Amino acid sequence: MEMLQITWFVLWGVLWAVYFMLDGFVFGTGFMSGIIARNDTEKRLLINSVGPVWDGNEVWLLTAGGATFAAFPTTYALMFSYLYTALLLLLFSLIVRGVSFEFRGKIDNSEWKKAWDTAIIVSSFLPALLFGVAFGNIFMGLPMDAAGYHGGLLSLLNPYGIVTGLLFVMLFAVHGSLYTTVKTTGELSARAFAIAKLLWIPLLLIAVIFLGHTAYATKLYDNYLAAPVLFIAPAIAVLALLAVQYFMIKQQALKSFAASCITIVFVVATGVTGLFPNLIPSTLDPAYSLTIFNSSSSQYTLTIMTVVAFIFVPTVILYKIWAYRLFRDPVTEKDLVDNREAY
Repeated sequence: MEMLQITWFVLWGVLWAVYFMLDGFVFGTGFMSGIIARNDTEKRLLINSVGPVWDGNEVWLLTAGGATFAAFPTTYALMFSYLYTALLLLLFSLIVRGVSFEFRGKIDNSEWKKAWDTAIIVSSFLPALLFGVAFGNIFMGLPMDAAGYHGGLLSLLNPYGIVTGLLFVMLFAVHGSLYTTVKTTGELSARAFAIAKLLWIPLLLIAVIFLGHTAYATKLYDNYLAAPVLFIAPAIAVLALLAVQYFMIKQQALKSFAASCITIVFVVATGVTGLFPNLIPSTLDPAYSLTIFNSSSSQYTLTIMTVVAFIFVPTVILYKIWAYRLFRDPVTEKDLVDNREAY
């Protein structure tokens, strides 16, 4: 039973890490579009660069949420009860983002497009910030006991939650800018690359503040001090972040984007590793923390889920590899002419 619970905790962390790696560049492309793109054609190029893949990336969010529901139902229930308003705002933002991508090109009117452009920026920025704030509060823990959650929406906007939210925003801003560099050509690609270079220093500063703040705002480092070998996760995250800058200096955008992918995966891995075995720690009394042991499903359920996961997760991975390979070429203006009705 314990091995199954640990297995699903690891899988839970992997699902979130892959989701943020994939949808992170869509968030970044979305809220950076107002800075990177300077005319309607460039905005269409940005949207078309993520058009074939953004909805497929949402599969990982659904899977991560579904895994939480099925493997750790108590955590799922209490999380959606305690953080209802914040999660509802996040859900609405994701809905608006999807609608914005689809509706922007339906009417050839400048005011119509301008309104949806604004919607894309806002509905891409909010989830990036809210996911960061949410995970920051999960890393830190929530004030909860037998009586429930002693907090509200505003209490989530604490210094550590805000720092983590800013970290996610900056990670996705650089990630999205590098994706645009790789997936477009000419002046738009060069501008996106220049912006990514400018954003890397603020990202590094936020990352340093996050690591320092984590030391006294959370207990994430306890696991690392108990088993120093675990420091390999934050070490890889730091080295990958430095590699982003190294490859940008070398003018190797694709390698820089790959390093950004690794950075995001191991930033999430760093937090999840420090969190174990907690899912949501209690800041009032550790006895009321939600862990993989006191909030998991039965052994039978976890066994069935493990079999299903080992069949379908590799299938989804193979599909995503195929999809990204199919749409690997940069988007050009010719693609817009050939595909007028898309976006």
